[in-house]
Amino acid sequence: MSTTGITRVFVVEDDEWYREFLSYIMSLNPDHEVFSYSSGKEVLKNLHRKPEIITLDYHLPDTDGATLLKNIKDQLPDADCIIISEPDKIDTAIALLKQGAFDYFVKSKDIRDKLLNTVDKIKQQQSLKKKISRLEEEVEQKYDFQKRLIGNSENFKKIFPLIQKASTTNITVMISGDTGTGKEEIAKAIHYNSPQKKGLFVAVNMAAIPKELAESELFGHEKGAFTGAMNARIGKFEEANNGTLFLDEIAEMDLSLQAKLLRVLQEKEVVRVGSNKPIKINARIIVATHRNLADEVRAHRFREDLFYRLFGLQIKLPNLHERGNDIALLAKYFITLFSKENGMEPKQLTPEANSKLMSYSFPGNVRELKSVVQLAAVMANGDQITADDLVFSHSNFESDVLSENLTLEQYEKKIILHVLNQCNGNVIQAAEKLAIGKSTIYRMLNKDKEGN
Repeated sequence: MSTTGITRVFVVEDDEWYREFLSYIMSLNPDHEVFSYSSGKEVLKNLHRKPEIITLDYHLPDTDGATLLKNIKDQLPDADCIIISEPDKIDTAIALLKQGAFDYFVKSKDIRDKLLNTVDKIKQQQSLKKKISRLEEEVEQKYDFQKRLIGNSENFKKIFPLIQKASTTNITVMISGDTGTGKEEIAKAIHYNSPQKKGLFVAVNMAAIPKELAESELFGHEKGAFTGAMNARIGKFEEANNGTLFLDEIAEMDLSLQAKLLRVLQEKEVVRVGSNKPIKINARIIVATHRNLADEVRAHRFREDLFYRLFGLQIKLPNLHERGNDIALLAKYFITLFSKENGMEPKQLTPEANSKLMSYSFPGNVRELKSVVQLAAVMANGDQITADDLVFSHSNFESDVLSENLTLEQYEKKIILHVLNQCNGNVIQAAEKLAIGKSTIYRMLNKDKEGN
């Protein structure tokens, strides 16, 4: 079916009366554009019209149906052909169906209903295929990481080449970064730009699964394997077969389960709980953690052999406060998206609100920023989000700053940004409170913006 809703149909038949008969049947549907031909040569000459459905006589004066079917399929693999011919051997029909014909009918005057039903089935299948193709294209566009991942800071852009390398191979990827930095988004970007994108992306947060259920969750179980196992169930590894399995917070996995995971990764097969039968799997593995796995190994909380098995391409995500002006870019993106999803008028941050965001340390990283600006969009009156609309969950300046090893210049910057936050982004008030010139603050803000 074309984008205009018209289905282009070829009727190929050397018998003039029967050709007009089939053309009439096809023309009963006003959405059909019907072309009729009496030879294989004419059909091949007009394949540029790109028919979606072809009724094909097996016996033609210049060729046979099998040869013509192959030529059509070579040039138009998405076209569906219905063979219509005189009574013939069943093995001929089977051979044509194997060759790619959609159906095979014996020529008769009572063919109308069967033919129209088959045409309807073809159109439904073609419509479904095109819908799936559109969805796949949308997913690919959605996860074009150069567009999907918002940020221009050098700290953030340096991970792009790593994502590219991860997407073109099946190497195990380990994503590290503090909570809320966007590790799952990076994993999705890798999956949807990789050869595994036709398969599922399956995410599992190991920190959210009770210890006693983790093995069943990952590897599946058979009926009656344990109390409450009323039915057999596949695990996440089977679900992600030929796709990607994302194991978030891998450091939270129990040591006994780590040993079983290691075996699965080495053997590329799982054994469901309550079964002895191995099941082959082919899932790309991406893991993530906010912990330092090397430290976990030294503390004997993570198996060393599993650590080296997972030690593939490393992607370290920066904290949001290290990404400079990306805060403003992300805030604008989240506000626009939230407003659109909720049917709200577009809202913009005032300069004071932007300054307040830039002066906050965001211990919750991107996840916290998203929550803060979404709440602000709800609370704001009119189309402007002011500094007063921005409410942060917590701000422990002393513990945040003193726990870091910074230069004097970096400490000064932290103090200025903290006071700016207290003053709701008002530079004049902050300058008065710090007993410094406002030009010092503007110079610091401009330097930060230019540096990122």
